[in-house]
Amino acid sequence: MSSILSSLKLTSAKRQQVSNPIEFRRQKLSNKLKEQVALAIALKNGVTYTAKRLRTVTDSDGIRQTVEVSKRVKPLWFTQNNKVFVQVKYGSKVVPLTAKGDKNSVEVSNADELIQVLEKLDQAVLGGELDTAIEIASESVRARFTK
Repeated sequence: MSSILSSLKLTSAKRQQVSNPIEFRRQKLSNKLKEQVALAIALKNGVTYTAKRLRTVTDSDGIRQTVEVSKRVKPLWFTQNNKVFVQVKYGSKVVPLTAKGDKNSVEVSNADELIQVLEKLDQAVLGGELDTAIEIASESVRARFTK
């Protein structure tokens, strides 16, 4: 009599750990910049943008359900002295945009340029141009959670 397990192809495999932490940080920041582009396009067109996310809630009967809820998206740009500035943030930390760390924002003049700048920043993040700055910001954010 043959066993069920003997009819299967058994191997010894080890699950690979989560992807490279540098790639993970790039992708995380890139997703945030893509949300910012969508927010800027909605602002330009005069409509409201709401990002959605899935959340598990338990109702009064104790039944757990997954529902879609709105997520607050704060713009990465601000207005000062009638000029608009864009800053890249990782967590709550502003990421410097130069190797020296002395420049941390991009000045834009209109909504079209804002969208273009956000897309270029996304390309720079995916291209690895801000890896060291993102790593420093990540360590700074992570340090606040340690005892």
